Amino acid sequence: MCDQLHFENDRLEYEARGLVTRKQFGVALGAGVAMVLPAVVNAVAVTDSEVTIKTPDGNCDAYFVHPSSGSAPAVLVWPDIFGLRASFRQMGKRLAESGYTVLVVNPFYRAKKAPTAEAGGGTPISDLRPLAQALNETTHMTDAKAFIAWLDSQQSVAKNKKVGTQGYCMGGPIAFRTAAAVPERVGAVASFHGGGLVTQNPNSPHLQASKTKAQFLVAIAENDDKRSPDDKTTLKETFEKANLPAEIEVYAGAAHGWCPPDSRVYNEPQAEKAWSRLLALYGKAL
Repeated sequence: MCDQLHFENDRLEYEARGLVTRKQFGVALGAGVAMVLPAVVNAVAVTDSEVTIKTPDGNCDAYFVHPSSGSAPAVLVWPDIFGLRASFRQMGKRLAESGYTVLVVNPFYRAKKAPTAEAGGGTPISDLRPLAQALNETTHMTDAKAFIAWLDSQQSVAKNKKVGTQGYCMGGPIAFRTAAAVPERVGAVASFHGGGLVTQNPNSPHLQASKTKAQFLVAIAENDDKRSPDDKTTLKETFEKANLPAEIEVYAGAAHGWCPPDSRVYNEPQAEKAWSRLLALYGKAL
């Protein structure tokens, strides 16, 4: 679903309908440009750092942020195809200020260190597609195990609490597979405009995730739903059959990629709604 033509068509369509402004598209945003997200009410003080995590395939660079005192439930964040960058560091810090220990990884560490998208959310998809195509079910599972094991070695992680994981765009199916890779640890999974959650393959992410014990939040872009209208029904039926709690919703007026603030189709009202549902999920499941 990470298709450059779709992104550009979405921008024009949603701007014409008045659902997203030129300012919201952030056409001038780059990987290092500061973005302002709404402040966290009663935010806790946090400590952050750039870390390196050893995996079976190499060393992954990542952003680690957690409350400055005590321990908190861990959350593993999988970025979209634009990778680890300023917007995801801000999103990670905001989540930590809400009381979580957060690891935001560079999913493309095998190829290069972050930033992997020169212009952040404004980078042409064609420049990034080879990085995404180099990942697969095996790398998803291997990385998930390594990252959660690293989190569990940190003093700031509450060991008696389940781990949450969330993914955006291509990170959606990786978050699903994270739950399958470490089912005894993952208690909550969130996907925002996830691409490829439902496939016809026996290893489809939705089928693997249905074998876990996690709770799910699946936030679907309106235009993704138009392109694949049966996915939401398949997800709902699959999770109901597995007796897994799942909130599955199509976000009206939201285009694929609407959550990160440097996205060209950033939709702040709907992004904030999705964020509130994420906090509600973690509040119940972690």
